[in-house]
Amino acid sequence: MSIGPENLPADLPKDAGHRLEELEHGLFTSDLSVNEFLLVKDAGFHPLGFVMGSSIYHIGIQTRKWSTSQELTKLTSAMYAARELAVSRMEEEATALGADGVVGVRLDVNYYEFGSDTAEFIAMGTAIKAEDGKSYRNSEGKPFTSDLSGQAFWTLRRVGHLPLGLVMGTCVYHIAHRGIGQTMSQMGKNTELPNYTQALYDARELAMTRMQDEANRLGASGIVEVKLIEKSHMWGSHTIEFLALGTAVTAEQGAPPLPAIETVISLDN
Repeated sequence: MSIGPENLPADLPKDAGHRLEELEHGLFTSDLSVNEFLLVKDAGFHPLGFVMGSSIYHIGIQTRKWSTSQELTKLTSAMYAARELAVSRMEEEATALGADGVVGVRLDVNYYEFGSDTAEFIAMGTAIKAEDGKSYRNSEGKPFTSDLSGQAFWTLRRVGHLPLGLVMGTCVYHIAHRGIGQTMSQMGKNTELPNYTQALYDARELAMTRMQDEANRLGASGIVEVKLIEKSHMWGSHTIEFLALGTAVTAEQGAPPLPAIETVISLDN
């Protein structure tokens, strides 16, 4: 079946159909470097095409207390939903190409002049397909997504592991302001600010736990290349988004044990 515009999901633009249809005839596009391309091929996969998904999302307003640290659940939900829309549309493009997975996934956020409370969320990567004819889709029947580079993907396959999906957890958190009395009493002193410490700790824990929950739902045995990203976006210095991001992986049946790593300790006299 041709990928023409009439066969695409309704939430993808018609021009995406023309672009993907051209990729059916042997041409591929990719953001892989030459070295990454060769290693993906050596791992038994070949690139099908550069795929992407986009969502322009209006980020709502949530009131917060000046002196109270708290998660802003409305904003957390908006940031998560917007990324999910972008990733799902990227997956739809990969599915239309018959891909087994997407490697080198990047998630970006752009802001434009037409709205200070509006952001474009973009997911993009290279769709790949196995050359042995087997299906490597995840337990949900979707192409796996992964932010692994071509080199990291090759290394993972060498030790008998497979990526299952890009997993993420997010938390938008308001950090309480210090009162005038507290600020004055701590002026000129070396001292921990426990309210700030606890607030940031709690926010990071929420993001990390949500990422692990996604990996558990995929039946993963672990998450590799975890990144913990902190950004204030358009909210100001006391409201921060914590985004935990990584690739959930699992061992193939009959995979060889992981190679032993020698540790050499040098003692200087």
